[in-house]
Amino acid sequence: MTYTGITFQRELQIEQLFSLHYFEYMSSFYFPGESHDFWEFVCVDKGEVNIGAGDAVHTLRTGEIAFHEPNEFHWVKANGSIAPNLIVISFSCHSPMMDFFRKKILPVDAFSRNLLAQIIMDAGNYLEGRLDNPYQTVLRINPHAPAASGQTIQLNLEQFLIHLYRRYSCISRGAVETTSHPDKTTKENNDTEIFNRVCAYLSSRLNGHVTIEQICRDNLVGRSQLQRIFTQKTGLGIIEYFFRMKIDTAKQLIRTEQMNFTQISEKLGYTSVHYFSRQFKKVTGMTPSEYSSSIRAMADGKF
Repeated sequence: MTYTGITFQRELQIEQLFSLHYFEYMSSFYFPGESHDFWEFVCVDKGEVNIGAGDAVHTLRTGEIAFHEPNEFHWVKANGSIAPNLIVISFSCHSPMMDFFRKKILPVDAFSRNLLAQIIMDAGNYLEGRLDNPYQTVLRINPHAPAASGQTIQLNLEQFLIHLYRRYSCISRGAVETTSHPDKTTKENNDTEIFNRVCAYLSSRLNGHVTIEQICRDNLVGRSQLQRIFTQKTGLGIIEYFFRMKIDTAKQLIRTEQMNFTQISEKLGYTSVHYFSRQFKKVTGMTPSEYSSSIRAMADGKF
């Protein structure tokens, strides 16, 4: 038999990566702005910020992404009360598909969030230096990065953009929405529903303590099923995940500068500020004081 192959067309291709950051900002953070001849997007992982895009000003909230086209002047400012977590990625791409993203602010769905999470995780291995250094203008590759880490980032970023294009350009044309991944099975939908319900349950109890038995009883879910779901979706046991939620909340409270460490530890149900400090360092590698100093240095341009 004779076979005739096809050559894949690269309809959207990321040519260069210029920045890739995950920032935890103070509630008073302000970046006065810049413009450059490549694309950039900012996605709010937590909190909210005000952004400028050309002459327009927008409020960007959790789960929203804004695109800045090449040579568009843009700035970012926290609102003074909420300490935001932001993902910022800039890149060059000359595909005609990018025209769709001009002046766009879009919601980020679960599939897109998973791609962004994978990009951030791979970048931590692929790039030298810290991902929260806002003054880094030269990217350097870690010579010990896992094989094809850069290609994985490129492919996931391309898939991220293609997915958003397919999802929202179809909606804007009034067509039937399509996705770039298969429909989830009933079991997966059920797992996701349980995961989201339990996460909301845990969020409402960050000022105290919970046990696995209590979580299972209040959410009508079996212990083995609950552990399986959280291990698959987070890589952590549910109690460890709950502790991480507490520390993430503590970090945000530190950045708002409205409470001292003792007040934060009491708000999150810790028995003492010393125990809170030990748990904080166990998760972050820094004491609350060291974390606060690091964030302040970044905000003051003394990173």
